[in-house]
Amino acid sequence: MRKTAYVWVLLVLALSLAGCSQGKPEGQSNGPESSDAPADDNAKKVTITAMTFKYGDVPATDASRPGIKLINERFNIDYQLNMIPQGSYSEKVSAVLASGSLPDMIKFEGGDAWNRYPKFAAQGAFLQLDEFIDQYPNFKNVPDYVFEQFKVDGKIYAIPTYAPKAGFTIMVRKDWLDNLGLQVPTSYEELKQVALAFTKDDPDRNGKNDTYGIALGKDINPKLNMGTYWDPAAWYHKDEQGRFIPGTIGPGFRNTIQMLADLYKEGAVTKDFVALDWGNTNKEFYSGKAGIFIAAVNGMSEAYMEGLLAIHPDAQFVALEAFEAPDGSRGWTAGRGYSGFNVISAKVGKDPVKLKRILELLNFSRTFYPPDQRVPENEDYDWYLGKLGVAYDMVDGKAQFKDNAAADSLSPSQFLPDIPFPAKDTDNNYPAGYKLPIMQELTRKLETHHSESKWYANPNYVVMSPTEIAKGAELTQFLLDEQTKMITGQRPVSEWDQMVEEWKSKGGEDIIKEVNAAIRIKDASEAWMDER
Repeated sequence: MRKTAYVWVLLVLALSLAGCSQGKPEGQSNGPESSDAPADDNAKKVTITAMTFKYGDVPATDASRPGIKLINERFNIDYQLNMIPQGSYSEKVSAVLASGSLPDMIKFEGGDAWNRYPKFAAQGAFLQLDEFIDQYPNFKNVPDYVFEQFKVDGKIYAIPTYAPKAGFTIMVRKDWLDNLGLQVPTSYEELKQVALAFTKDDPDRNGKNDTYGIALGKDINPKLNMGTYWDPAAWYHKDEQGRFIPGTIGPGFRNTIQMLADLYKEGAVTKDFVALDWGNTNKEFYSGKAGIFIAAVNGMSEAYMEGLLAIHPDAQFVALEAFEAPDGSRGWTAGRGYSGFNVISAKVGKDPVKLKRILELLNFSRTFYPPDQRVPENEDYDWYLGKLGVAYDMVDGKAQFKDNAAADSLSPSQFLPDIPFPAKDTDNNYPAGYKLPIMQELTRKLETHHSESKWYANPNYVVMSPTEIAKGAELTQFLLDEQTKMITGQRPVSEWDQMVEEWKSKGGEDIIKEVNAAIRIKDASEAWMDER
């Protein structure tokens, strides 16, 4: 990843399905002892203990480190941060929850929103936060549909960390389309014909039979859904009993599997995709072999793109817009809208000064800086990064961390409890974060499309299914394995209904029952959001 200040908007949704540990943490109050805003004595130094996770190497967090020192001075606190490698974090959280002795603040991974969080919130381990949301501007940026996912008995006990609602779309080699006189596909049938043409008609005009259609990896990755109707993660379709069902067993994804099966027979899909990891799947496209892959507004690799342009300097790309579904809908499934979340220990409610200091720390850490304000002249931004010339330099008008910034703990941004949360996704201006003009243009068009799209708030987001928590990963893998067999011809797609019954008998039926018992809408049309 490029060592720029934009790293804080490149997020990975970390899902953890670790089991809950038993034990009731200390502090049973569901809210502060007073409903008034907590008072503060600014002269009083407050000790704040916190626990969080880190991908990659964990930097030192003692008070002598420049980044920690800046935080302590600004907020007049003694910030005692326990930063743990992500790989062992779930185990550490379990131990802390079981001990009953919580730090003042804990950062959870995304999957815990339906795993441990509801249980311990209901037990009174975390502070109720509803009354503070309107008091802090950077809390109010969270969309209602995201906060709904954190309600336990109608109350909120967590502040979600930002993640954009937009996911992936299909990307096609535009220069290959032009070489073959083909239009940009707007349906799966047209996409299928393009994939066949890319396989059989020499789209790169080199006189060799060395190209094909769709780059695909193991576990049917990417899923190639072009809207909620086909999204395997969306609870959009209903069964014959009128119950919502997961898209991975629905008619939309079945159509996708049938298309891939047809194309696989023609050599238009990666031949050995069953064993191909994600890195090698990317290479199938970025080495110039395949002409159809995926794109997103953020997180794309410029190194991969530079490799492709070195091979095909005239390559062009187009990101597809959502297809119109058979039922007339057109739009995308919104992501859960968070990548993790922070909770405050219920015992903090007994200390108004500490509580106010924690809320201020959380609120500030979520401050979003528009691109034109990411300059050293902006004192808050300069402080956030660790001071110009100390932790970062300006290179071509953009902040770039020094090589030793992370290892030497120079930047407060490394240690603050949260990341910037924009009022809307397009505020990020992701295209400006790329240096390649071709990627700027691609993502700018995609960002515009997303800003004009309809978004579906998955109704299962507000539901905790015990069976899904216990067996969800296993059941999902069963479906992926069987659907992979269908693509490769080892099992006919005509056995789809039989596969679904097998999935139900393994626990899928219980998931459907549990989710539908708690879903708050009667029809999918109610889940399309007004905001864009």
